[in-house]
Amino acid sequence: MRVRYSFSSRHTRRARDRTASASKEKFPDLMSQVITESDIIIEVLDARYPEETRNLEVEKRILAKNKKIIYVLNKADLATKRPEQSFSPMIYVSCRKRKGIKQIREQIKIMAKKINKEGKIIVGVIGYPNTGKSSLINILIGRNSAGTGADAGFTKGIQKLKLTGNLTLLDSPGVIPQSEYSSDNKDAISRHTKVGGRSYSQVRDPEIVVSDLMKDYLKEIESFYKVDSEGDSELFIEKLGKKMGFLKKGGEVNEDKTARLIIKDWQIGNIKI
Repeated sequence: MRVRYSFSSRHTRRARDRTASASKEKFPDLMSQVITESDIIIEVLDARYPEETRNLEVEKRILAKNKKIIYVLNKADLATKRPEQSFSPMIYVSCRKRKGIKQIREQIKIMAKKINKEGKIIVGVIGYPNTGKSSLINILIGRNSAGTGADAGFTKGIQKLKLTGNLTLLDSPGVIPQSEYSSDNKDAISRHTKVGGRSYSQVRDPEIVVSDLMKDYLKEIESFYKVDSEGDSELFIEKLGKKMGFLKKGGEVNEDKTARLIIKDWQIGNIKI
């Protein structure tokens, strides 16, 4: 008989997530530098869940310094719904399909003209890890100058890149809000993993993340894998693991590998919502 148990009692390990720790160290210096040096700041959000990928801490700092913000909602091709709350100015973009780029350029030019400043206008680009900041920059400047990677936190430092003769872009590492760094906060970890802030390959306790995902997107996940969960995330992982052949010695399902597959498919947009 299969024993059912709660994730809260089963998973009690406490370990620092390396990506979050690295971001914590970078946050004060790098974010302050980007905000201080930039005249205009592009905040890249995930179009599927823009509210959850906003960094309100950074936004407050930007507004306190009277800097201008452009909200860019990337991965619009994966979003089936538009946010109820509007952002202003808000531009929908799909880096993968190269849509919305012209509107960003036009918005930057409009804002730049309103800024009374001699010399170059600096445009900073910020956002959660894996929202597509570097991909956006590469498209804007027309070449692969900003490195891209599948893992959260790929960009390691600030990069200055020329956009036009009088416009310079600042690319910065993806940053999780400082108040949510603690890896002991399981709700925060699940939320960050859902939006790609913590990579499927790096997150601790992936089964917890899958459980939380299925609370909100049960039908979508079941439909994608064609597996009935019977309302139980543990049972779903067990069934899917057997279906995929993710077995350990003795025929036991490799729950960790199976859960990471689900998170990976979620993060790269295979599972539609």
